[in-house]
Amino acid sequence: MLNVKPSTIFCHDNIDVLRGINSGCVDLIYLDPPFNKNKQFTAPIGSAAEGASFSDIFRRKDVKDEWVVSIAQDNPELYNLLKGIETFSNEYNYCYCVYMAIRLLECRRILKTTGSIYFHCDQTMSHYMKLVMDCVFGEGNFRNEIAWCYPPGGQGPKYGFHKKHDCLLYYGKSEKAGVFHREYSELTPQAAAKFTKTDAAGRKYKEYPGGKSYLGEAKGRPVPDWWTDIHSLGQAIGRQNVGYPTQKPLALLERVIRASSNEGDMVLDPFCGCATTCVAAERLGREWIGIDVSEQAFTLVKMRLKREVPPDMYRRDPAFRVTPPKRDDDGAADDGRQKFVYIISNKQYPGEYKVGVALDVNRRLNTYQTADPERAYKVEFQLRTAHYNDIEKYIHGRFDNRHEWVRGELGAIKRAITNWRP
Repeated sequence: MLNVKPSTIFCHDNIDVLRGINSGCVDLIYLDPPFNKNKQFTAPIGSAAEGASFSDIFRRKDVKDEWVVSIAQDNPELYNLLKGIETFSNEYNYCYCVYMAIRLLECRRILKTTGSIYFHCDQTMSHYMKLVMDCVFGEGNFRNEIAWCYPPGGQGPKYGFHKKHDCLLYYGKSEKAGVFHREYSELTPQAAAKFTKTDAAGRKYKEYPGGKSYLGEAKGRPVPDWWTDIHSLGQAIGRQNVGYPTQKPLALLERVIRASSNEGDMVLDPFCGCATTCVAAERLGREWIGIDVSEQAFTLVKMRLKREVPPDMYRRDPAFRVTPPKRDDDGAADDGRQKFVYIISNKQYPGEYKVGVALDVNRRLNTYQTADPERAYKVEFQLRTAHYNDIEKYIHGRFDNRHEWVRGELGAIKRAITNWRP
């Protein structure tokens, strides 16, 4: 059950807010984070967003050691990918991927099983983030890479073509169908001209073997993964443009929200900026939560809700919080989360046991099984606790160990885990 009041803007680092939200309570996440362009963005003086700014520069200081440790424990495949990126790429690409990966793991946790996520990026990092999201959400849960195209302007680069599209990486949390409402383009004049017959009521139609198709009921073509009909704010400056750097048009967010949520569903934006997602969700009858480090986000959402949402669609004034929520589901703990300390065996290694930490022991087991043709690994024991790091360290210090495997009698290792006290 959701432990956050709808229509709330959090002014805080989103990793702490995400960690404080209960598991499995969000239907749709859209995030438009910094793109790793190695520069600072600032709203122009005199604009409605004046005072808003964000850094699109990622260095070692932006990555906490505990994030890397947590990723290694919870998702070894993702950890190995990140270490590979660290090896062959540059520092800021690695740091960006770690920064996003730890947040995407929390996004996956708070999504419902039928939930969806759209990650908005561009060619700077889309290839890296596709791999990261494959590790977090599963390659089989990838739905689309959507290209949002907008008309070019100026001369473009000296060598190469204009870079005039962004990417939206669309994933489901699981293989369950979830929510998807197909959208259709408007019927072209050429297609409408084919409805040449008129019935007794004056309705135009065209006839096929076995039935009639009426003009008033006809749809255009299904919208593909190549969106050319939504202009950027640079081409369509109107009252929704508040001057926020990287602001996206309402039409873009409304298409995403209509496609992957139902009325009344919960939509979350962890990098809400000038709150376009929040405004679009309000206009479409969805609940919403926004997170941004700048207090300017709350000022902008209040202004935009009043200005861009019709009175009959406006439900409540937004709330503002500067402290993260606290989980009250079964995963709540002193530090906001619990994990399993597990014992895994393999008959090829009698008397030795892998003692480790994971959020999902079955997923960890599958990781080992994939590398073993005989699939001989077996979970012998698991204990959910808030003291997972201390217990793991204690076990590896008490028993002989070799590369994270400990030697000893299984019952003794179980008792040592169960009887550990702070």
